[in-house]
Amino acid sequence: MEIRLDGRTALITGGSKGLGRAMAAKFASSGGNVAILARGEEALAEARSEAQAGASKGATVASFSCDVSNAAALEATFKQVEGQFGTVDILINNAGTSRTGAFESITDTMWQEDFDLKLFAAIRLARLALPAMKAQRWGRIINVLNVGAKAPRPQSAPTAVTRAAGLALTKILAGEGAAHNVLVNALMVGLIRTDQHVQRHKRQGANITLEEHYAKAGAHIPLGRFGLAEEFANLACFLVSDAASYVTGTSINVDGGMSPVV
Repeated sequence: MEIRLDGRTALITGGSKGLGRAMAAKFASSGGNVAILARGEEALAEARSEAQAGASKGATVASFSCDVSNAAALEATFKQVEGQFGTVDILINNAGTSRTGAFESITDTMWQEDFDLKLFAAIRLARLALPAMKAQRWGRIINVLNVGAKAPRPQSAPTAVTRAAGLALTKILAGEGAAHNVLVNALMVGLIRTDQHVQRHKRQGANITLEEHYAKAGAHIPLGRFGLAEEFANLACFLVSDAASYVTGTSINVDGGMSPVV
């Protein structure tokens, strides 16, 4: 089955690296226009160039430097995207970090930063995108979350808490969007090869190679390995296409079977 996004425009936050970058490339190669949002201009330019190089004929990829945790900047950037592409048909709320720590070590400032980046950015973008989606009776929203939202472990705050809120948001938006053919789902990330894990390996200063790190950390996953960003992007592309026209209000684990919760 060939998945096509011709004539659709997708806005992807956190789109310059990892999962966002893979989704940008996949969507563009499937014929969709893509607006990539992130903060780092150099990484943005690289991601835009990569996605455009592999894009289907007629598909355009644009990049926008934006701190999505800043409400004013986010609204201004959304208007820029609309000005270039028109209606945002597909919204991918992907921006975020995996900040975690012992509960008592997490300050109010850290909590607020996490909510602003992961939850309020998604809330604000959905509020901006929904009117046009409803008016045209077609829209897709994916909230990229973490398996910890369903099965939080000790010392997984604040991430597990903000991601759990994102799961509730997904269900609410799906319920309100269904009558207008606006489908909203969540993808729950497990261990996937991204820049985030590369940086974590560097910080740990482990006396093992990155490949050895992946092999060791992936050994406890039922499939026996880390996932690939491209595998994640394939599923996301299906969910935002017409092929997934009866899938809404659900969450799908993309984790190789590691989560104890379905």
